[in-house]
Parts: sequence; structure tokens; C-alpha cells
Amino acid sequence: MLSDSLIILFTFGYLALLFAIAWYTERSAEKGRRLGQNPYVYALSLAVYCTAWTYYGSVGQAATHGLQFLTTYIGPTLIAPLWWVVMRKIIRISKLQGISSIADFISSRYGKNATLGAIVAVFCLVGIIPYISLQVKAIANSFNILHISNQTEVMASTVFRDTAFYLSLGLAFFTILFGTRSIEANARHDGVVMTVAFESLFKLFAFLAAGVFVTYFIFDGFASIFDAVSEAGYEALFTLRGENRNFEWFWLSILSMLAMLFLPRQFQLGVIENTDERHLDKAMWLFPLYLLLINIFVLPIALAGLTYFQGDTVNADTFVLALPIAKDQAWLAVVIYLGGFSAATSMIIISTIALSTMVSNNLVMPLLLVSSRMQNKYQNRLSSLLLWSRRISILAIILLAYMYYRVVVWDFSLVSIGLVSFVAIAQFAPAILGGIFWKGGARIGAITGISVGFVMWFYTLVLPTIVHGGFLPEGILTDGPWGISFLKPYALFGFQDLDYVSHGLFFSLVPNILAYILLSIWTKQNSKEHNQALVFVDIFKYSETLDSSIVWKGKAYLPDLKALLENFLGVAETKKLLDRFFLSMGKPIHGDLYADPALVNYSERVLSGIIGAASARIMVASVVKEEEISLEEVLGILKETQELKSLNDELKSKSKQLRQATRELQSMNEALRTNDLLKDEFISTVTHEMKTPITSIRAFSEILLDDDLPEEEKKRFLGIIIQETSRMTRLIDQVLDLERFDSGRQELNLEKVSVGILILEACDSIGQVFKERKLIFKINLDFEELFLLVDEDRIKQVILNLLSNAAKFAKTKVVLAAARDSHYLSVRVMDDGKGIPEEEIPYIFDKFFQAKNQTSKKPIGSGLGLAISKKIIEYHGGEIEIQRIDGLTCFHFTIPIQSETQNPKLNEKQTNYG
Repeated sequence: MLSDSLIILFTFGYLALLFAIAWYTERSAEKGRRLGQNPYVYALSLAVYCTAWTYYGSVGQAATHGLQFLTTYIGPTLIAPLWWVVMRKIIRISKLQGISSIADFISSRYGKNATLGAIVAVFCLVGIIPYISLQVKAIANSFNILHISNQTEVMASTVFRDTAFYLSLGLAFFTILFGTRSIEANARHDGVVMTVAFESLFKLFAFLAAGVFVTYFIFDGFASIFDAVSEAGYEALFTLRGENRNFEWFWLSILSMLAMLFLPRQFQLGVIENTDERHLDKAMWLFPLYLLLINIFVLPIALAGLTYFQGDTVNADTFVLALPIAKDQAWLAVVIYLGGFSAATSMIIISTIALSTMVSNNLVMPLLLVSSRMQNKYQNRLSSLLLWSRRISILAIILLAYMYYRVVVWDFSLVSIGLVSFVAIAQFAPAILGGIFWKGGARIGAITGISVGFVMWFYTLVLPTIVHGGFLPEGILTDGPWGISFLKPYALFGFQDLDYVSHGLFFSLVPNILAYILLSIWTKQNSKEHNQALVFVDIFKYSETLDSSIVWKGKAYLPDLKALLENFLGVAETKKLLDRFFLSMGKPIHGDLYADPALVNYSERVLSGIIGAASARIMVASVVKEEEISLEEVLGILKETQELKSLNDELKSKSKQLRQATRELQSMNEALRTNDLLKDEFISTVTHEMKTPITSIRAFSEILLDDDLPEEEKKRFLGIIIQETSRMTRLIDQVLDLERFDSGRQELNLEKVSVGILILEACDSIGQVFKERKLIFKINLDFEELFLLVDEDRIKQVILNLLSNAAKFAKTKVVLAAARDSHYLSVRVMDDGKGIPEEEIPYIFDKFFQAKNQTSKKPIGSGLGLAISKKIIEYHGGEIEIQRIDGLTCFHFTIPIQSETQNPKLNEKQTNYG
């Protein structure tokens, strides 16, 4: 094995690596590169949940209770999808309220009550110090295994010869250095977060390395391990399986859910250190994945240890390290040891930061501020006093944990200590969950519920450990206090079927919940409680207007508030914060001697982030003259606020409707202007078109009055008059046609018609035009014989309109193509003209419309031909459109292939159209 000096060198070298990571991250943050503010770093930091209990204790629990170890990880996995509902709300509340710890959160919710904050802080200390001592024990045990020393001998040695003592001091120094750099308790500890994320990766790597070695190098895979277990006999199988009953699994899973949310270290990293709520998106899947990976080899290692060390006295908690040592894998053992060291140190660091914040903000500061004499004495030293109280608290907490390990914990398993701490923290769940979802939760209910829960926790779970330690008589456990059997801590009221943890959780949490609910219903909230209840429950509604939403009544002077902030933040930082506040509120900077309620609330929130909500309440109250406001006044103000909000919402809705109506009116106005221009152009066009034949008719009529005109000339002039008259008639017919189509009075003369003959007749009628213009004209009919029920004259009119239109603009050729499928007749008229501009295509079938840039001259015609064609096709149940295909302008229309039995539907369409 490795020498003691080499093991110590690796241990403190690893500590030096943690210092380097934290230092580099902090330096990068000062330069603007926030390496710790990353969703993956955030998710990995949450893996601080996996402490030495996971690393060593899960294997020990699997070896004694079988699959029951999974309950510790099933709960957090099940609750992860609900983080967006629960944890996101807690994060939003904490950010907006300047909350710095779980004690601060509970205190703030229930009227910023200092007594409640102090109770939570004390209970956290009592519940978590044994858990920290568990981590010290894990470090000490793993070191002793590497050192191959006897635990009893180590405990018999002096403190100054115990390596765990010096490791504890090193961790205290690290935590003080990187955990108390800022006076703000809710400030981001980028270096610490990055260090925890690195340790999460390292302990996962080390545990997986141990699992792979045990499974595939000591044994030949999972099947080989299970075969070895079967050969070991009934006793090993029974010890492994145990009695995993549903009721116990349920309570233990609930316990792990609550621990994941409310353990101080989880609250610190999951809430206080969170920089973006969206990081929860990654954490909701990455954290359960982490739990899955780190538990893959727990059962194989436990089974392997049971079979390999059968008959030996090797502690099951140490199987993960003892197996590589037994196989003389010294370097692998060191890696596994450092992985366990990572699991323990990350928990110790974060937990002591969270606990020290509670001690300074919820115990030390309220005691200093409770009397004016103490305030005056430390008036100008509060900021430094606050920092030093946190530093001393860190050292004291770690040393207390070490002493608890020396006196009590060393004789208990890792799992037993961890579960006892879990149950302690679970007592905060009713006050927190009730506080963020139920406005009726009251301070008296929270204090009573938590106090009752902790008394029952202490009686059912802590008292037996004291008895086992030899400090109280054994009869308390065997016979009950004073011989009263139904008061036995492990079997209250005769409940003996539950394991001791489920029993303790049930008999502490249920009375806690009942006391919280009943006393909250029976007691009346004061104005501050009610105000905070509204903000906490409806935090997403008040997020943008928090300072102005909090009801406050009294008189405050700006210089007093400014001096109070400067005492903690300094002159420059205070000026920056106040300037930012006035700019955000749209008010003159320091423009008034008096501070309005919004500024008072803002100042209190800033101080809450430094000294806690309860202490901030005391400090602000010391410099402002606040008047007591009754609950009726609060409700009245809130009612007025709600009415104003409703009115504002209604005005916003009306304004939105008005803007929409304005846009619609603008659109309609634009359409009317366009139609007006088109009508003007139509009138101009029609006037021009009618004026020309009238002028011709008049001129030639006057010439015919001359008696000397030759007969031949008279006939020619009469022919011109008749031709011009026909032209006028066609124009008038077009206008009348369009009016009948628009009014829905047009009727179709439907008859069975040969489509091929209809198309050829229409083409013959206009064939001469193509010859005169020297255009190539092609006809492609993709069917032999097809009969349709159509208005022959109207369909001819459409084809003639399209061919005439193509003849006007074609350069060299015009193509008519007709085809059919099972449902439609399709006709295309294509020309190689310049084409229609994209912006004019939506209007090409509008009445009065004429393309503006087809040729340099104004197109001949009224602009009604395409509009009438569209109406005719639609009356036949078809569609018409314009496309650009292979460089050709293509007018394409389709007509449904109707049978005679479908004629009534066609008539219905034509009757109802328009």
C-alpha cells in the first residue's frame, strides 16, 4: 500500500486543486467571464445531493436492506419534472425578495418574523451538524482504510493526531476564503459552485471506476456476481433482500423528495446560486441522469462485498474502497478515496456556507438589533461584524461536526445519520409549500407546526442515538420512558411494523401538518403577513411591480435610508443603487426629502440580501416612522389596486381593440382608395372607348348626308357605323354582365356540350387575329371526347377573352392546352409576353384593373374581360389563376366534370353565389 505521507500529500494536493479551481473561477468572474453561470454547471452543482452517504452509505444500505437504497434517489427523480412549478416559484420569490437562506425564506413569508427565522436556523443547525459529522466520518474511515488502521485506535488517539481534524480545518479555511468574500449573503459564489460541479464529475468518475473494476475485473460481469451470491447461501440473499414493504418505500421516497428541495445545501445551490430560471430546463433531465449513473454499480458492489468478505468483519459502508485494496490496487484505491473525499467536502462546504448565513442573519443580527444600545455600539461596524460572524460560524460549525463525530457518530452507519437529518429538514416542508401555494398560511401555524415536528423528530430519532451513546439508560428504548410502553421512541402508540426512519417521519410530519393547517385557519394574519402571503403565492403577478405592490404606511426620510444603506454597502455602491431605483421608477434622482413606500420597500429588499429579511425589517423600522396598518386597510388598498388593475386591463383591451379597428379601417380605406382609382380609370377608359365609336358614327353619318357621295363609299361608311355600334354594344354588355354576376342574378344556360368542339370553335373565331399579328398558335387537346354540362357561350367567352388577352401581349407564340383527369377539365392559355409583375398578380382579376407595364402603350380594352371570366368560371364551380411556367405567362382555369345528376348542386351554387 501507499505510505501515509503519500496519502496525505494526495489529500491536501486535491484540496489545493479545489483552491485553484475556485480562485481561477473567481478571477474570471471579476473580468466578466462568469464560468459558473452555465446550465450544465448549475445541474452538476445540484449533485451535491450525492454526498458520502451516496458514495459509501448506499452500498452499505444495499448490503443490509437490499433495493431500499433506491428510495433515496427515486424521490428526487420523481420530483424533478415539477421543479418548473415548485423550484422556479421559490427561485423567483427569493430573487425578488432578496432572500439568502431557507430560514430567511420561511421568516420572510410569515411577516418577516425574527422569531420564526431564529427557530428555523437553530433547527437547521441541530439537524445538519450530525449530517456534516457523517461526512467527516466518511473521510476519516476512508483514510483509515488506506492507512490500514483500526477505527477504535484512531478514536482513542488525541485530536491533534487525527488527520480528520486537519482536513476539517482545511475545509473551514477554504469555505471562509471563498464563501465569505462578499457581505451580501445572496451574492453568487462562482468559485464555490464551479468547485462543487467539478467534484460532482470527479466522484461520478471515481465511483464508476470502482464499479467497473469490481464487476469486470474481480468478477466476470453482473451475471457472475449474482451467481456468486447464489452460491453463498440463503443467509446472504436474505440479508441483501430484507423486507421492502410498500408503506416504507412510500415514506422514504417522500422523505427524499423533501430533502432534495429543502436541505440547506440544496436550497443554497438550487435557489440562491441560481442565475437564470431557464437553467432548470437542463437540470430537470441532467440531474436524474446523474443519479442513474452513480447508482448503476451500487448493487453489484454490495453483492460483491458480501460474497468476497463473507465471514469477515468488513464494514459494508467501506466495500467500495475495501475491494480494490483487497486486490492490491493501490492507485485505484487512491482515486476512489479522492472520489469519496469529493462527495464529503462538497457537502461540508455548501452546508457550512448556508448555516453560517443563517447564524449571522437570523441569530446574531437580530440579537444585536434588538436593543438600541447594541445598535449604537456597533453602528459603524455592522458590515465587518456580519462578515466575521459568518467566518467564525463556519469554523465553529465544522469543529462542532468534528467533535460530534468523535463523541457520537463514529458508532453509527452513514445511512442512519443521513436519514435522521433528512427527517429534520422535512419539518420545513409544510411551512414552505403551504406558504407558496396557500394564502391562508399563518405565522402561528408555521411556528407551532415546525416546533411540534422537531420535538417529535428529536424524540423518535435523536433520543435513541443518545441512548445508544450511553448518555441515557437503555430502558427508554426497551420499556419506554418511566416504563410507559406506548411511548417507546421507536414504537409510539404500538406502531412496531414500520422501520425507525419511516416511523419517525410519520410521527413528526403528520402532527406538523395538522398543527400548521389548523392554527392557520384559527388565527388571524396581521397586515405584514397578509401582504407577504399575497406576494409569495402570486409572485408571477407581482414580479414587475413588487415594490409598489407592497402595502406600507408611515413616514420615511431619504437621508436616513441612505445612511442605513451606506453603513453596509458604502457610499459609492449606495449611490449606484439609489440612482438605479429612481431611474427605473421615472422619478428625479434624490429629488425629495421624503422617501415614498416603494423606496422603503426597495431599501428593505436590498438589506434583506445582506442581513436577512427579519433583520432588515428591524433595521428599516429603526429609521422610519411606520404606522400600523389594519388588515381591513390592506384589503381596501388591495381592492382599490385590483380595481385599478382591472380598469387598466380593460383600457389596455379597449386600446388593443381600437388599434385593431384602426388597422382595419386603414386597410378598408386603402381598398376604397384603390377601388376609387380603379373606378376613375374605368370611367376614363369606358368614356374613351365609347367616345371613339360615337365620334366615328357622327363623322360618317355627316358624310352620308352628302348626296354626291358614290354608292360604293356610302356602303363602306355604313359598314363602319355598324361596326362601331357593335363595339359600343359589346362594351355595354360587359358592364351589364358584370353587374348581374356581382348581384347574383346571372343564370347559366347549361347544356351537354362537347368540350373539344367548343374549344376548337372558339379558336377558329380568333384565328385570324393570330395570323394578322404573325403569332404562332398551337392547340394541345389531351383527350379524345369529353361532354360537360356548361353554358357553351359563356365558356367560349372565357376562352376568347384569354386568347384575345394573350394575343395583345405575346411576342412570338400563344399555346392553348386542355387536359382532363377523373374530376376536372383543365385549360391553359400561355403566351411568351413580358408577363405580369408579382405585385400586380393579386389584382389581375379585379374589375376595372389593367396591367400598367405590359407594353409602352396603354392596353386596349375596358379591363373587364378577366373579371367577367373569373365570375363565369366560379359560377361553373371552378377556379382560375395566373402562373409563370417555363418563361411563359399562363392563365389556367379548371371546371369540375359534372354529371347530369349533379346539375341541381351546380344550379344551387350559381343561385347562391355572391
